[in-house]
Amino acid sequence: MPAVLWIDGVRAVVYPNDHAPGHFHVLGPDAEAVFVLNCPDGPLCLRETFGFAAARLRRIDAILSASIASLCEAWERIDGDR
Repeated sequence: MPAVLWIDGVRAVVYPNDHAPGHFHVLGPDAEAVFVLNCPDGPLCLRETFGFAAARLRRIDAILSASIASLCEAWERIDGDR
């Protein structure tokens, strides 16, 4: 699973051959969140999470939201060619 972005020690990944809609998994040592991209322009939408503190999750959301165009491109490159 390619890491597309690192955020404060956690990684945003796309699983190849994963299901639609376009989304990222944000993985930490004891936490995970899934954000739906709503490509091409967002808005980013938190689908589910466990283990992240609310403040950290807000920071991750802000960083991902600022990178929506490149994240959509990464989704298409990694998973969009099925």
